[in-house]
Amino acid sequence: MLLLMIKSSLGERSTVTGLAERMQLTQSTVTELVTRAESAGLVRREQSLDDARVFWLHLTADGDSRLSRAVERNGGERRRLLELLMGAAA
Repeated sequence: MLLLMIKSSLGERSTVTGLAERMQLTQSTVTELVTRAESAGLVRREQSLDDARVFWLHLTADGDSRLSRAVERNGGERRRLLELLMGAAA
């Protein structure tokens, strides 16, 4: 979910604060998730050129690749769920 939230952010980058708001989690929880993802080589932090207090989060090539594979793997399941939901609404 973290990788998807970063990828879907404006400019494919986000801050911990921005992620915490979007994911409705505490900032400390998101910080821990980001630290783990960074240690795994999935996310990198880049200090803002405009404000030294801000660090932008970006997916690494490996993070982007893993996210793409997860989306591909689960695409059929999402289509099936959508079909079920659309059938229930009819």
